[in-house]
Amino acid sequence: MKVIGIVAEYNPFHNGHLYQINKIKELYPDSLLICVINGYFMQRGEVSILSKEDKVNIALDYGIDIVIELPFVYGTQSADIFGYQAIKLLNSLKIDVLCFGSESNDLELLEKIADTQLNDKEYEMRIKEYLDKGLNYPTALAKALNMEVSVNQPNDLLGISYIKAIKKINKRIKPLTIQRTNDYHDLTSDDSIISASNIRERISNEEAIDKYVPEGVFERILRVNKQDVYDLLKFKILTDKDLSIYLDVDEGIEFRILKFIKMSNTYDDLVFNLKTKRYTYNKLNRMLIHLLVGLTKKDNLELKLDYLKILGFNSKGQDYIKKIRKQIDLPTKVNRDSLIYKYELLAAYIYEQITGCKCYQYDYKNIPTKKDL
Repeated sequence: MKVIGIVAEYNPFHNGHLYQINKIKELYPDSLLICVINGYFMQRGEVSILSKEDKVNIALDYGIDIVIELPFVYGTQSADIFGYQAIKLLNSLKIDVLCFGSESNDLELLEKIADTQLNDKEYEMRIKEYLDKGLNYPTALAKALNMEVSVNQPNDLLGISYIKAIKKINKRIKPLTIQRTNDYHDLTSDDSIISASNIRERISNEEAIDKYVPEGVFERILRVNKQDVYDLLKFKILTDKDLSIYLDVDEGIEFRILKFIKMSNTYDDLVFNLKTKRYTYNKLNRMLIHLLVGLTKKDNLELKLDYLKILGFNSKGQDYIKKIRKQIDLPTKVNRDSLIYKYELLAAYIYEQITGCKCYQYDYKNIPTKKDL
């Protein structure tokens, strides 16, 4: 039996995710699927439109055997940190294969880029030089690698981070790409499989999305009030004595935040006003989420992955956990004294204020969801 790992955000779970699961089962009929899932706030700094609990239920309903948590403190950081911690958690459960969607579907190219980033000591310096000249990251990446091909799609870029993590953690894990059938940036396609960003755009425009998500997903989608996000953030900014203590608030941007929070009327206004060549929209969104939840630079340096939280499983997954329990190199009981757990509860509490979803107790109780096959 092959054990397959997936990294997912499911914001929301859609037909493309179901296609990936079914494709894996087609390639590996005798397999067990483990998904490490991001919860309330996404890697690009977005607020999830599905609660963590609903993501777990949906994943188990549609073929995942074990769901584990990617903690907030890692799920809202750069691709390399996000990818490394996700692979570390999956490796603890002894996966054989890491499967991820890819726009290029060119594993050889992605591995070449990963090797260069890991082994070329001058690579980071070249990237910085090109960024300082005003080039965007994908173009700077291509130039730093001396390649004509520019890798600029989000799944490919995340895939490079996964491959680097595999090379650092366990080279025996086999990376497997599945061709992505849609463009993340396409907000207009009307195929049955469209991107999560396209679906979120349709939701914001109050369009029907039943065609693009499996049964049982639409009714679970939450309405995220961005004005509530902005109001909470504005209160935090204007009442905090020192914004520079929070993660990603660097290079004096706290002064721009204090200036533009008074001149902006909405969250989108604020992000637009803060945007610079050095601060992408994604980086700004992550920074503002860290500020909102209160993740400090000091605590970030002291973080230690000190438990593996199992969110749910079916009977097949439960049997597998029992079989390998003594081989799992992380405690599967939540450490309530952990900094990671402290911030998970804070994230759950803030998410409650934004969405009205009663999720704090779900995280506090730490009871895995069990589903029978």
